[in-house]
Amino acid sequence: MSEILRAEEVHKKYFIGKRAVEVLHGVSLSVQRGETLSIMGASGSGKSTLLHILGGLDRPDAGDVFFEETSLVRMKPPKRAAFRAQRVGFVFQSYHLLPELDVLENVLLPSMATRRRNVRERAEHLLEQVGLSDRMDHRPTELSGGEQQRVAIARALMNSPDLIFADEPTGNLDSHTGENVLHNLFDLAQAENRTLILVTHNEEIAGHCQRELLLKDGKLEE
Repeated sequence: MSEILRAEEVHKKYFIGKRAVEVLHGVSLSVQRGETLSIMGASGSGKSTLLHILGGLDRPDAGDVFFEETSLVRMKPPKRAAFRAQRVGFVFQSYHLLPELDVLENVLLPSMATRRRNVRERAEHLLEQVGLSDRMDHRPTELSGGEQQRVAIARALMNSPDLIFADEPTGNLDSHTGENVLHNLFDLAQAENRTLILVTHNEEIAGHCQRELLLKDGKLEE
């Protein structure tokens, strides 16, 4: 396997009033193409912050992140936005579906930033893969939480991204529904040889991944 993503000495702090709180204290990480990786840690440990930096949604105060040897930190904002649109898929705890769009339109959203062909065919195929081919014309409010998260997974994979970032993807779901959603996520990532980085506080969920890391005191441990 070849390296797809690398973080080098990443630092990030926030200010609470005048007090600086450093949540990431020199985080370094190497991720291989096609790997499934979990990052565990207590609430407030900086897991989501790290995920946002690795995915180009946020910038570190110091250090760098490289995607296939290209620095995300040194990228101009428009190029970084294009990188996220074309190479990255995100699955969040809160689904983030647009209520005024139906299921199919929500899945198609990422394709608007690209010039891909056969996008409707791709969206319908993904919805079939997550078991929602009969709900394409439904609005998000007509779906259960588990169904909404499966739509979010299909949307994350719409542009065939190299990297999928999942931030507590089952956090709002009961254990049975969460297990089904996880199977969808892992099956699709594996079928398309995508690299999956998953943030969770749940050891059982982390155990689904090939490699488990712990974020503690601002640093990563195996």
